[in-house]
Amino acid sequence: MSRSPIVLLTGASGVLGSALLPELVGCHVIALTHRTPVPGADEQLHGDLTAPRLGLNQAAYKQLAARVDAVVHCAAITGFSSGQEATHALNQAGTAQMARLVADADAVMYHVSTAFVARTDLTRAHQGHGSGEATARPEDYLDSKRAGEEAVRASGVPAVIIRPSVVIGDAATGAISAFQGMHGIIHGLLRGLLPLVPVPAHSPIDFVPQDVVASTIAALVREGRREGEVWITAGNNALTTERALQVIGDTADELGMDAARPRMVGPDIVDRLIRPVFIANLHPRTRRRFDDMLAMTALFADGRLFPTSLGQVPGAPAELNTSELEAALRMSVAYMARAKGMTRTPAPASTASESVQVPA
Repeated sequence: MSRSPIVLLTGASGVLGSALLPELVGCHVIALTHRTPVPGADEQLHGDLTAPRLGLNQAAYKQLAARVDAVVHCAAITGFSSGQEATHALNQAGTAQMARLVADADAVMYHVSTAFVARTDLTRAHQGHGSGEATARPEDYLDSKRAGEEAVRASGVPAVIIRPSVVIGDAATGAISAFQGMHGIIHGLLRGLLPLVPVPAHSPIDFVPQDVVASTIAALVREGRREGEVWITAGNNALTTERALQVIGDTADELGMDAARPRMVGPDIVDRLIRPVFIANLHPRTRRRFDDMLAMTALFADGRLFPTSLGQVPGAPAELNTSELEAALRMSVAYMARAKGMTRTPAPASTASESVQVPA
């Protein structure tokens, strides 16, 4: 009888890693941990992606390399406010370290990047706009993820580069291990803190439920895919900004919440009129919140549709249709609202904690 493949999983305590772990049925999973223990893994190994040999002594590193068949690399700094040095240290240098282990192990690498590497031209910095008082710098994150992909390609190891779009909660329940990215915008909308959204009504808002991403990655591992790029996105079926805001507003109404519907405006109007006339005189914390939102939503304003590989991976979920995306968004909105005590309906027993992180 052939043995179970041994998979080293990084980022197992994160949003994608925690969703992926139970999907790796039939695999012996070693979770590489740094601070947080990971329930459900077959083994746990304490290490540091930014240290030589992952922080292991030479004997332990050689033993690990002799055992591993595949590496699923989910670990990353996904926050836009972590700083250029820390972001590149993990997302670029850490990825290069994992590629080196894959080479030493004669294994295959499944590297989780982000679909937004295709939208680096949309950042405010790239378009020559000032960042104002924003702490969010999406250009640092995107540059680091592009550099991470290049590190994988330059290593020459067998590798699949996986590019999910914005990750929301489980399609059926909305549950997620940490609120991130789009949840922050939803929270602001539900609390009435965002009277306007600087994204044109027609712009696509591409998101995918975490279980779809996890199931697709697990299917790639089971298939033994060894090369190529896989886009886990909504593709042509991505909701428009107008429709996504409508779904969020309708869900708030169903939950008995009084959430004002925001106005959609183009970023040019924000820079020419709204920010200098209306935002400049607000409290510094409010200005900073607005500028952070402006930096993040720039990645969606007039964005091109992403390609998608859903429906093309054997054993993985099919392409999501518009109705399925709307239903998943409703579940994520409802889950977050209940978890944060914004409705009278109590949250499930296991709720997510707030995070300042963004799309994977």
